[in-house]
Amino acid sequence: MLKEQMLKQEKRNMIQRELKCKILILLFLVLTFGARSQLRYANMELGIAAGGMSYLGDLNNQSMLGKQRPGGMLLFRYNTGQRWVVQFSGGYGQIEGGNPDVIKRRNLSFRSKVVEMAVNVQFNFLPFGKDGLGSYRWTPYLFAGYGFFGFNPKAEYTNPATGETQWYELQPLGTEGQGSELYPDRAKYALIERTMPFGLGIKWKPTKYVVLGLEYGFRKTWTDYLDDVSTTYVEHEVLKDIGGDMSVVLSDRTGEVVPGYENAPGIQRGDDSLNDWYAFLGLTFTVRLDAVMTFFGWKPHCERGK
Repeated sequence: MLKEQMLKQEKRNMIQRELKCKILILLFLVLTFGARSQLRYANMELGIAAGGMSYLGDLNNQSMLGKQRPGGMLLFRYNTGQRWVVQFSGGYGQIEGGNPDVIKRRNLSFRSKVVEMAVNVQFNFLPFGKDGLGSYRWTPYLFAGYGFFGFNPKAEYTNPATGETQWYELQPLGTEGQGSELYPDRAKYALIERTMPFGLGIKWKPTKYVVLGLEYGFRKTWTDYLDDVSTTYVEHEVLKDIGGDMSVVLSDRTGEVVPGYENAPGIQRGDDSLNDWYAFLGLTFTVRLDAVMTFFGWKPHCERGK
């Protein structure tokens, strides 16, 4: 049973790696095609986004805007017209939950860096981006897409004997019995997963070459382990076999607030009926590609048809 579970997990990881490669190849082809064909540089934009990341899951089920942590993105946009935009993005940020836990006696918390790569399609509500009659210098928009993200939840622990504080990676510790033959249905979760970004924004074009915006995007994920919390507590002996004493300590932290208390195996530690989410709220700044090229001394050739 365990071997079969491991094979399934390996197959999922292989599929994810293949899809990541396809997205990278697609991005490379788009950039190469634009450069080689000298086609519509004015329709391409490069830029950045800066703001905050937040998370919703077992250690924060109150608000998606809770516990904002810094985050940012690099952006490449191709405006196919005044209504539709294709965007490639690479993001980096941090999420956290707990401190205090929403269930105080559980006393769990985590922090994780997030690295994201995604492609999405945007729809402008108003015809945007061209000068002239019938066009607008601002518009609200919706977007949806697909991508991948990497994460690695960690927990902070202060040794009561020495006072030394250290951050521990939680996935290798198997805090819910992942990797034990006694729990064959609990394989260690992958640290690279799929995500579906979608959301809304508003953008404004103050000059011919620059676009400013405000965007709020949600990320649906296919994992319930952004926070390393999903199912039930397990036996301490099982945890020691997987990750040693720290696996026991970081799996059940109720004893830190209720001295001497231990959660019995089978007691609910998390809710595995819903996967975790994260979000990004930030300001965007993009510049037309032909302006960027001119700034760096690489003068674009005349565009086809002009």
